[in-house]
Amino acid sequence: MYLERIALANFKNYENQKLDCSPRLNCLVGNNGMGKTNLLDAIYYLCMAKSHFNLTDNAIARHNEAFFRLEGHFILHGKKEKIVAKVMPRKLKELERNDVAYAKLAEHIGLLPVVFIGPDDIQLIREGSEERRRFLDNTLSQLDQRYLYELIAYNKVLHQRNALLKNLAERSGGNLSLLDVYDEQLIDPALYVLEQRAKFAQKFTAIFQSTHQYISGRGEAVQLAYESQLLENDLGDLLASSRQRDLALQRTTKGIHRDDLVFSLGEHPLKKFGSQGQLKSFLLALKLAQYEMLRQNKAVSPILLLDDLFDKLDAQRVTHLLRLLTEGQFGQIFITDTHETRIAEIVAQFGVEYRSFVVTEGKIG
Repeated sequence: MYLERIALANFKNYENQKLDCSPRLNCLVGNNGMGKTNLLDAIYYLCMAKSHFNLTDNAIARHNEAFFRLEGHFILHGKKEKIVAKVMPRKLKELERNDVAYAKLAEHIGLLPVVFIGPDDIQLIREGSEERRRFLDNTLSQLDQRYLYELIAYNKVLHQRNALLKNLAERSGGNLSLLDVYDEQLIDPALYVLEQRAKFAQKFTAIFQSTHQYISGRGEAVQLAYESQLLENDLGDLLASSRQRDLALQRTTKGIHRDDLVFSLGEHPLKKFGSQGQLKSFLLALKLAQYEMLRQNKAVSPILLLDDLFDKLDAQRVTHLLRLLTEGQFGQIFITDTHETRIAEIVAQFGVEYRSFVVTEGKIG
């Protein structure tokens, strides 16, 4: 699978831009703020129907423009796939596959698997559990469409339940029978999400540990553990026992939306005891293991988007990584850098086909 051509209109700082891509390696070079990361995000958007950076569509449209449009021509299993995103923020969001609009955007997720590796990955360690759930959901949604639908159903009921809790608090009480209905509706989707997350964590850990050992070149013991209130408790019982607390706090305090992944280095929490180099190796191994998990289960190599790699790794580690990417079982790769010749000099060592593009103020040459 690879992206042949992409066209952007009013996407972030791009007014109108077309790009023909190498099926193997594409290097985007230019100063910071020119639009390199924005192009990666456009590719991600065509694969996932949203920005990698959790931006609203209103924040994506070019300044003073009422719409944006993306068009991507992909090759998937030897066949052409045309994907078009047409977005008028707050009015219209439509995704087309081969000129036929999806009834639901969720139908598209998983067709074109993608992995984004960038400086913001550090949030997986430094921020709260929400970022780590996003990592779980991003991976599992691309692997299992039912997972995505169950997650959407759960989040919809959760939103309704939280709105009701707030309404009851504002009115100083009321009929609680609707809470019983929402509690019941949360159970089935929560159980499916729980089961898939637990299975994923078990399979993923072995791939992650193997990848980390290769990248770090050390025998450091790394672990990730899936934590959920539901692993040892029934959700219905949890919701019932926490109802008074939920009413007081005006939010649902128990459920899969509180799940977490715990990262460890040896027997210690990675967040507290990991050095800068250890954090970088851990994060890179995490994302490359995500790539491998998708590749094995989708029977196709995902598109790999590498943003500002030299900010994450020293030159020696970058050379080591690029050797892995060019000689291993990786498909199409997009990589950004601020130095025009640096990536080219490294890639030239491996004799792989690549294209290099200079990005300047929303224009690619």
